[in-house]
Amino acid sequence: MTTSTQVHLVRRPTGTPRTEDFATVAVDLPGLGRDEVRVRNAYVSVDPYMRGRMNDSKSYIPPFGLREAMTGGAVGRVVESSSAALPVGTAVLHSYGWRNLAQGPATHFSPLPETDLPLSVFLGAAGMTGLTAYAGLKRVAGLREGDVAFISGAAGAVGSIAGQIARKLGASRVIGSAGSAAKVALLKERYGFDEAFNYKDAPVREQLRGVTPDGIDVYFDNVGGDHLEAALDRLNTGGRAALCGAISQYNSTERTPGPDNMGNLVTRSLKLEGFIVGQHQDLQPEFARQMTAWLSDGSVVFDETVVDGVENAVGAFLDMMNGANTGKMLVRP
Repeated sequence: MTTSTQVHLVRRPTGTPRTEDFATVAVDLPGLGRDEVRVRNAYVSVDPYMRGRMNDSKSYIPPFGLREAMTGGAVGRVVESSSAALPVGTAVLHSYGWRNLAQGPATHFSPLPETDLPLSVFLGAAGMTGLTAYAGLKRVAGLREGDVAFISGAAGAVGSIAGQIARKLGASRVIGSAGSAAKVALLKERYGFDEAFNYKDAPVREQLRGVTPDGIDVYFDNVGGDHLEAALDRLNTGGRAALCGAISQYNSTERTPGPDNMGNLVTRSLKLEGFIVGQHQDLQPEFARQMTAWLSDGSVVFDETVVDGVENAVGAFLDMMNGANTGKMLVRP
């Protein structure tokens, strides 16, 4: 009997998740049925949106079930197959994350192109992460040639790619926030940001004002809270904000006060739009062509923080929520 090591949610967290809310479980896998595959995961993704799925509340994606394996993005190779479409050795992308071995109908697994890029890139820069940045900037915010763009949480998985895509789409200046001096240096020296600041050094409102003398035209929001409030201060007339996430509030147990400057939406004709990457899958072919070319020629770079062992996936998730990662946080089962 083949065993899959999986992470199960056993209790819904209140506030910040704790390790006791999860369990690592060994599950015996049955033999393959017709047109099924078994995949050894090479990398699994832990992402901020997963915190919302730990709550039993209505959202754009169903909550995790209790005492069953959590799901999420993963890449790996087929190690056993009863499907002619996915023979042994095929590299695949799928949603059976949080485990070392995945099994299910072949239709639940998408074959990946064989490239010189590492498989992990299809969970990050060339995957949902990159498409999120691309769709948010190009379609939701409508970034135009010459725009000044501000990216919050810019050293994270989405933010680090969003800053580079903003430049590719014609931004004249790109500004980012991050949570340490080392990450600020990385934004400017590796990812090509014109300006960056450590949001822990002083109020974001003050720091953003200091580095945007002419305001901003586009805001890509991964953080919410004080970052959104600061951006509303600095958005020029006709400015646009793509609201991707609000990680600063995901573990909050109390009502979070809203920005005190919402009146700027009216006086400056601002547009704030929240979005989910799944709403923009029609951009995938265009994005894949662009990003594959940019990654191949080195004009877009990416970083990963990799934690070994599926039993350490919860720790990786908690570290990611606390900003311990640079670029994409991944678990190598």
